Amino acid sequence: MTDPFGAHDRLPAGVVAFATARANEVVYWLPGQRALVPGDVLLADGNGGIRLCPESWLPERIGHGELASSLRPLLDLPVERVLLSHGDPVLSGGRAALASALAVA
Repeated sequence: MTDPFGAHDRLPAGVVAFATARANEVVYWLPGQRALVPGDVLLADGNGGIRLCPESWLPERIGHGELASSLRPLLDLPVERVLLSHGDPVLSGGRAALASALAVA
């Protein structure tokens, strides 16, 4: 059994879920580790940074601009790490890597 939660709800251990432009996906913020866990909306770029997922992964009528806008509130967090599901994690400089990924949209 699972318990539903909404974006910005506080979860166990202080974890916070942030909404994304993909209505069925959130980004988790782990404050104690200063880490983001973005699921499928952010991917490794192959150069030690991150990039937005392909637009084909997004819902109809949602593009990189909308995805980037939905992720910009994450720049207010003291992000050090980005624990990616697709590719190598960013273990330092996570906020700068996130800002770079969002700037291209």
